[in-house]
Amino acid sequence: MGDYFGKPTRTISNDLLEIDCLESAGPRIVSLRYRGSANLLAQVPDQTRDTPWGVYHFIGGHRLWHSPEDMPRTYVPDNDGCTCSQIADGLLLEGRLEEGSGIRKRIEIRIDPTQPRVRLMHTLSNEGLWDVRLAPWAITMFRLGGVVTLPIRAEGAAKEGLLPDRPLVLWPYTKIHDPRLKLSDDLVQIDAQPGEPIKIGMFNPCGWISYQIDGILFRKSFAIHSGEEHADFGCNAECFSGPDFVELESLGPLCLLPAGGKVHWQETWELGVA
Repeated sequence: MGDYFGKPTRTISNDLLEIDCLESAGPRIVSLRYRGSANLLAQVPDQTRDTPWGVYHFIGGHRLWHSPEDMPRTYVPDNDGCTCSQIADGLLLEGRLEEGSGIRKRIEIRIDPTQPRVRLMHTLSNEGLWDVRLAPWAITMFRLGGVVTLPIRAEGAAKEGLLPDRPLVLWPYTKIHDPRLKLSDDLVQIDAQPGEPIKIGMFNPCGWISYQIDGILFRKSFAIHSGEEHADFGCNAECFSGPDFVELESLGPLCLLPAGGKVHWQETWELGVA
C-alpha cells in the first residue's frame, strides 16, 4: 500500500511496469512507471472545479468520463466512495453512484505478466431511472515535456479523390497558428510544452495515440467504430495540452444507454524505448 498526496494507493507490477491506483477515490490510476522511470502521469492534486454537488478534484493520472462534456454532469465529484479489489493479474476499481447522472464508473486493469502492456476495460453502468445518451471517454494525463502523435489517415489510404478524408475538430480556445501544433499529411503532433490551452480532435482511422517523453514511448490503442455516431463533431480521439499537463483521450461511439444497461470501452497500453 502506498500514498498519493494523503490518499491510499494500491500497486500492481511486473518486471517492466509499475502502476498505482487510488483505493478510495476515482476510479483513478495515478502513477505509471516504465523500467523504474519517474512517474509519467501528471500530478495535479490542487486543481479543482466548483460544481453544484461540491468540489471536483482533477487529481491527475487516468480517469473515465462520459461524453459529451457538460457542466455539471461531467464534473460530479469522485473524491471518495471508490472501491479497489484484487483480480487476476490486476485490480478492479469501482466508483460510487454519480449524484445527478445515475452513472457508475468502473475500470478493470490487467497487466501482462511479462510484457510492458496493460489492458483497461472501462465500464459505464446506468443505475438511474431513465435512459442516458453518452459515450465512454478514457482520459490519460501526462507530464509535460513530450510529443503527442495522432494519426489522421490510415496507412496505405488513397491520397487522391473527390471526397474529404481527414476531419479535424478545434475547440474555441485553440489557436490554429499555435507553434506547438504541427500538421503533416498523415499525422497531427503536439509539442506538449507549458502554454495556453489547446485542444484538437479527429476521427482517428488507425486506433492509436502515442506520447514520447524521457526516451519512453507510450501508446494507447482502441477499437475503431467507423460509421457510428461520435460526439464532438465525430471524434474518437482528442488531445488537450495546457500549462500543467497534456491529455490523451479516446472516445467510444455515442449510445442511448438504457436504465440498467452498461457500455464498455477497452484501451490497451504499451510502453517501450523511444
